[in-house]
Amino acid sequence: MAPIEWKTEYSVGNPSVDHEHQELIDLVNQTASAILDNEPEADIQDSFGDLLRAITAHFALEEQQMKAHGYDQRDQHKEHHERLLDELRDIMDSDETSPDKTAERLATTLEAWFGDHFKTHDARLHNRLGPHPHT
Repeated sequence: MAPIEWKTEYSVGNPSVDHEHQELIDLVNQTASAILDNEPEADIQDSFGDLLRAITAHFALEEQQMKAHGYDQRDQHKEHHERLLDELRDIMDSDETSPDKTAERLATTLEAWFGDHFKTHDARLHNRLGPHPHT
């Protein structure tokens, strides 16, 4: 499985948001590596937990900014967030017996989601908000 790599088309034009997105990609890659390296189950679950917490915190901040600015597509954007969290939980709870398949599903699912979400929902949101901190 090849790690997810940052692509210029993922950029939303806000350096702090792009940096945070890159950190999320790094966490996905670390989790997939833990699975592929057959690390102890507790370590793999810790990696999944770190990834889920980071994504959840990132989404919460975006949703807070959408609410504060009266963003017109907040509900759709939030729904897209919820779908990814559900998918991530499904992968975490999977009874998949092959580490390769689990890691591949994690990377494939999140890479596809990031590619779509960053280019559409996030680009629109952060363009609408203009220059702003994302911390």
